[in-house]
Amino acid sequence: MGSLKKKRKKKIAKHKRRKRLRADRHKKK
Repeated sequence: MGSLKKKRKKKIAKHKRRKRLRADRHKKK
């Protein structure tokens, strides 16, 4: 079960990173 929790954390981190990239793109425009 411990490995599953770690995987979930990684997925959340990826999502947050994507949101940050989108925000940066808008700022450039």
